Amino acid sequence: MLNERLFAAASGASGWARLPTIAADAMVATSHPLATRAGVRALEAGGNALDAALAAAAMLTVCEPPHNGVGGDAFAQLWFDGELHGLNGSGRAPAHIDQPTVDSAGPRSVTVPGAVRAWADAAERFGRLGLDAALAGAIDAARDGVAATARIAEHWRRAQARAPWPAPRPGERYRLPDLAGTLQAIADRGPDAIYSGPIAAAIAQASWLSEEDLAAHRSEWVTPLRRAYRGVEICELPPNTQGAAALVALAIAEELDGDLHGDVEAAKLGLDWAARTIGDAPVELPEPGALRARIGSRAAADTRVWAGGGTTYLCAVDGERNAVSWIQSIFDGFGAGVAVGDTGIALHNRGAGFTEEEGHPNRIAPGKRPFHTIIPGLLLRDGRLPGPFGIMGGGMQAQAHFQLVRHVVDGGLDPQAALDAARFRVMGGARVALEPGLAAHADDLRARGHDVEVADVPHGFGVGQMILADDDALVGGSDGRADGHAAGL
Repeated sequence: MLNERLFAAASGASGWARLPTIAADAMVATSHPLATRAGVRALEAGGNALDAALAAAAMLTVCEPPHNGVGGDAFAQLWFDGELHGLNGSGRAPAHIDQPTVDSAGPRSVTVPGAVRAWADAAERFGRLGLDAALAGAIDAARDGVAATARIAEHWRRAQARAPWPAPRPGERYRLPDLAGTLQAIADRGPDAIYSGPIAAAIAQASWLSEEDLAAHRSEWVTPLRRAYRGVEICELPPNTQGAAALVALAIAEELDGDLHGDVEAAKLGLDWAARTIGDAPVELPEPGALRARIGSRAAADTRVWAGGGTTYLCAVDGERNAVSWIQSIFDGFGAGVAVGDTGIALHNRGAGFTEEEGHPNRIAPGKRPFHTIIPGLLLRDGRLPGPFGIMGGGMQAQAHFQLVRHVVDGGLDPQAALDAARFRVMGGARVALEPGLAAHADDLRARGHDVEVADVPHGFGVGQMILADDDALVGGSDGRADGHAAGL
């Protein structure tokens, strides 16, 4: 029976690890079974990694509405024909604002939602099947209904104050007919269905955006940042994302001995640098030596870390070893708590990523994009693809990327084992949370000046996916903290 013990550790658990998924040809990994199935069906229909990713991404707007949707943003890294591409699908603040202030939720927290334009731009450049084909399964699911998974029911319940629909129980079927209509409009008209016409007018009426802000929105193709780490290139998107924080933390840690205190401090330094430095402009990655020298025997207490997070991540690799690392979000659970008429759209609150701090590179300004927590990752080695990866979770994301890469590159773990490994979460100042698997380190960290808590639920430690490729097979994993899985052909 589905009940409140869904997130409790099983009594007498086997102690055996979940095995990775292995396939010869192609693979999709997502946080929801229906999204994984949608991606695999796209591959079976002759689509490539991008078609699979878009089918899964569209399905996730129906299956995980607290985390992502038509009213949010998206980012991607794409490896096609031996070349790496980055896609920034985030939107901007209004072109005209009365004063440089922003709210954490509500109409004044909304930036232009960029996900739909990103879907269309990626489909036009790399897809085979078309955006309308990618949306077909999601339209059916929104109209016919989806049974709420344990995790989504819980996250929906936690965000009920901002949710436009009542939270379902685990296993209860919910339907989103208005969203089905909006997705059908996008399939019929493309992104113009959102960025002009009646839906754009409704978004403007519900927020501080104007119809002109929506009409002016464009995605941006960007060059990903790359940094070598022990023979592997770690690829992250540049600002306005926090991807650089993961690269900085890895560079600091490369010369450390691998103890947990050092890893926590390296993550803190990378996050602190990002929180003080990143805005809507290019940055130069710092040399790690000076930052590494700041790590002492005791915890630093003055680090700044971004919070928030309502996001979903997926990845796909096809038979030609093209790969997509895709992430989309409405930030906090159900975003701004602003529903758009009868469209089924919940708007994100990405404006909460701005600061009002005078002189800060991320200070809110007209037409500016906010600091973004969501980051898709990708690994390369000697010009070839090991694979895409990502872990969602607001301020957890860059530090989770750091930990996942350490597990795979340093520890030699397969994707499933690396994703299931216990994580820490830096929370600002000297505060750090540990999952139960790291609880044995709590006393040592406290003795070093860390303010430690041991978590009793998995919320807050992120949910990720990863696929690694070699000459003969694909090996994938999907985070055990969520409901999904990897599946292949």
